[in-house]
Amino acid sequence: MKPVKIAMVSLTHGHTRKYYQTLRDNEKLDWVASCAADRCAKEVYDLYHTGVPCYLSIEEMFEKHPDIEAVVLASTNDRHLEEMRECARRGVHILSMKIPTFDLCEYDEMIRLVDEAGIVCQIELELHYNPVVHRLKELIASGTVGRILSMQATNITLSPVWAFPWQGVPEASYGRRVPLREGDARFRGGALCDHPHIFDLIRHLTGSEFESVYSVVAPNLRPELEVEDMILCNGTMKNGVTFLFDPSWSRMEERLTVPAPGWEVFPKRMQVDVTIIGEEGTIVCDCFGPNVYHNGAPNDRYTVQYTYFDEWIGLVDEFVNCIRNGGTPEINLKWHRKTIECMNACYESIRTGLPVKVEETGSSEE
Repeated sequence: MKPVKIAMVSLTHGHTRKYYQTLRDNEKLDWVASCAADRCAKEVYDLYHTGVPCYLSIEEMFEKHPDIEAVVLASTNDRHLEEMRECARRGVHILSMKIPTFDLCEYDEMIRLVDEAGIVCQIELELHYNPVVHRLKELIASGTVGRILSMQATNITLSPVWAFPWQGVPEASYGRRVPLREGDARFRGGALCDHPHIFDLIRHLTGSEFESVYSVVAPNLRPELEVEDMILCNGTMKNGVTFLFDPSWSRMEERLTVPAPGWEVFPKRMQVDVTIIGEEGTIVCDCFGPNVYHNGAPNDRYTVQYTYFDEWIGLVDEFVNCIRNGGTPEINLKWHRKTIECMNACYESIRTGLPVKVEETGSSEE
């Protein structure tokens, strides 16, 4: 299969460093160009010595490389609609970061643009391709635990704000400045915006959609942030399955301008655990179980070797296959919209202090 000529846009997302490796190593991709959101992002990009030219505007990148077939939107959430318009106009396929937008009016425009242009738009939720999750899905499908009753999951990390400041800016992360609740100085746009994976996963595992959700926030571990960093969500699916999710930034970090060894402050920086309880038994799994040893100093650091790049192979395989053979990615805009609806409902529950019916949050103007 002919490699897809691909580029990366903006270089400001926390997953950008994963793409540096993925775009270089995957033989199904031909990484031909990048463009940076600003000179600071370009300077960080230059540290990695990719050998791939980097520009300061998406227009210049496309003009210099008219053969680009697809792009990775590694940009702030509030730039996605503008960039999707440009890609749709040029007929360029899109691999979008995990939050296309929280504004459902914008979301519907994205769907229209993609449909009218006839391009592939895949949402980057790498947990879907995780080997442990694949095994979990097999066990559920085989009836190992019987009918699913409940799911508990954590998606906890350090805060990326110190290397990627936009993730602490409500306008760039959530899309606008919306207070969490009356009397709270914080705004929507923090840890919840960073962790849609487990909300998507329960839909895959249960084959059901969200019924209602109740969410609470704790005082921030990092009081200087103006977005939430500690949040808990529970609720019910339409088929009766209950869930409890922790999508917090509950792992502390050293504040390095450029991500590098040193963020690994004990305990490990990322933990994704899933527990499935069924009528016939329980499955507990650690989706990111890296090899870790504690090296003691400085600052209580540890050394870690992650293996999660394995799942980016499956992600790229699906993306390339859809481009070359005219398919639709499983995590496409229309599918992912219901996950975004639930995450908006989580914020609405925090605002009201009450459980919220997910279908009642269909408007982006609540």
